[in-house]
Parts: sequence; structure tokens; C-alpha cells
Amino acid sequence: MKGLVLSGGAGTRLRPITHTSAKQLVPVANKPVLLYGLEAMRAAGIDDVGIVVGETRAEIEAAVGDGSRFGLRVTYLPQEAPLGLAHAVLIAEEFLGDSPFVMYLGDNLLKEGIAPFVRAFERSEPDALILLQRVKDPSEYGIAELQDGRVVQLVEKPAEPRSDLALVGVYLFTPAVFASVKAITPSARGELEITDAIQHMIDRGLRVEPHTVTGWWKDTGKLEDMLEANRLILGTIERDVRGEIVESTLEGPVQVGEGSLIERCTVRGPVVIGAGCRLSDTFVGPYTAISDRVVVEHAEIENSIILENSRICRLGARMSDSLIGRDCVIAHSEALPVAYRFMVGDSSQIGIL
Repeated sequence: MKGLVLSGGAGTRLRPITHTSAKQLVPVANKPVLLYGLEAMRAAGIDDVGIVVGETRAEIEAAVGDGSRFGLRVTYLPQEAPLGLAHAVLIAEEFLGDSPFVMYLGDNLLKEGIAPFVRAFERSEPDALILLQRVKDPSEYGIAELQDGRVVQLVEKPAEPRSDLALVGVYLFTPAVFASVKAITPSARGELEITDAIQHMIDRGLRVEPHTVTGWWKDTGKLEDMLEANRLILGTIERDVRGEIVESTLEGPVQVGEGSLIERCTVRGPVVIGAGCRLSDTFVGPYTAISDRVVVEHAEIENSIILENSRICRLGARMSDSLIGRDCVIAHSEALPVAYRFMVGDSSQIGIL
């Protein structure tokens, strides 16, 4: 079995972070989301993986390389434009050949990984296996309708959903999917929808099996989901302190990277702090991930993600529920006259007290 990982999307819902970074490389608990997917592939016994890439190809390649450090052989498959999930399958046909394969959306996280679903696919030998999970807002997802445990209809983002079973971003196929991908036409939004391709397989009389995911699943395409994924992953960490701790209190599961200095701070886990950080006179609350070389002074932070080389100093209130990009400075200024001073990029969001 081969793997197909999709990493070509633009990540518009995470702007401005994704103006300068691939959405699949935004870190959750200080590890890029994409790497969780690659590790899940290897854990399922899949070692030959194609990665569909777009405008951020150079960045994805720099992060993943040839895949050897994950125990994988990686082939990069350029997609000239984000023309849909089924289009990604189409351009991967030569790479996939006559092998069954797992298609994994590179910005998704699954608690269970994919090994149980690969084993189920191998035992049952359907033409396709789709993963489903019940959601509160089905109009935002591809939705499956079941009858007597069989998939009878798939609809992409229905205005009036007839089911709350959303398609999780992991699919397992035999080569039978290629004929259906070639048979469908672009949707109203100009994309070849994987839901249309799977529906075509059903209409051809092929066997499409559903499998309901019992553990958590997160599509990290939005800030709220990114923070929730960060909370879920941090909830599994164990204490590992490698930096220097001076006159500070660390409570619960806290990880501190090498070369970091924590002075006169209270850190209440679960929290992960990267390498080369400097924190002083600061409170760091639960579910916070601080990447490498971040400086935090006289501040309070919780339930947030702060990326590399940023500096946060002398805030007048606690920072919460935030995603701070790379090389940012958020600091209280003593300059007069008293005024807010901003340099803000496209698509930014700022809350003012």
C-alpha cells in the first residue's frame, strides 16, 4: 500500500500566518501538523509516500526532505493549482500505479492514527473505505448518508444536511477510483470533488465502506481548530525539562527545550517551551506552545501558540486563545503621547481591551 498526502492548499483561513508559511507546517505542540501525518503513515506500515505540493513546494521539501528521517521514501507531485482533492488523485495516478493507497489531508490530525483503518481495509477489501465522524455543523463538511450501514450518498457542504456524519480527511482506495475521478466534472466552485468521485463509485455498484472514527479528529484549517488540536496534543505530553530553571515553579507536564532559561516564572502545564527561549517574570498557563528562540518578559499567556523568534514583553493583560507568527514583537511602549502603534499585515486580527 502507498500513501498520498495532500499539501497544496493555500490556507486562506489561517491568514496572515499562511501568507509566509504553508498551512501544513504551522506547528501544533511545536511540531508541524504535516509531520504528524507522515509519522502516522509510517506507523501504519506505509513507507512509499507521494506528497502533492503547490506554491509552497520549496518550504514543504525543506521540512520533509527525502523522507528518510521518518522512515519513508517521499516523491513530490506538483499540482499547478488547487483544483480539488480528486484532481490530486488524478495527477498522482502514475505514482500510485496499481497499488491501493491511503489519501491523507496534510492539515488533519487523528488521535488513533491510521493503522486501524489500514488493517480494516486490508481485511475487508472494499473498493473504498471512508472515515466519518459526527459533527455539530455538517454544512461545512462533505457529508455521508447511510442506509443499513451502507453509504448511499455523499454531498459536499450541503445547504440542508440530511446527516451529521462528516468525511474525515483520510480515504482508502483501490485503483478503481481512477475511472471515477476521470468521469466526473468540476463542481460549481471549479474543483474536482472527491465526494463526487466516491459517489460515482457507489453509482457504479462498487463497494464503499464507512468507518466511524471514535477518537478525536481535527482539521486544523482554522484558528479555533488549531488551538483545539494544540490542547489535545499537549494533553498527552510528559514532563521533560532540559533548560535552566531559576527561581521558577513548574507545575504538571511541562517540556522545556535545551538552552532555554526560565527565570522567576510560573509555568502551569501542559506546556511546551522550545529550545533557546528566554522567559522571565512571566506566567505561562495551560495549553500553551512556545516555539524556539522566543523571548517573553513580564507577561501572562495561556492557551496560545507562539512561533519562532517572537518577543512578548510587558503586556497589560493576559494573552489568551492566540496564534502569534514568527518574528513578531508584541510589547508595551513607554513612549509619549500614549497611543496604540501598529504595523499589521494583511488579514490580521487584533483584539483591543
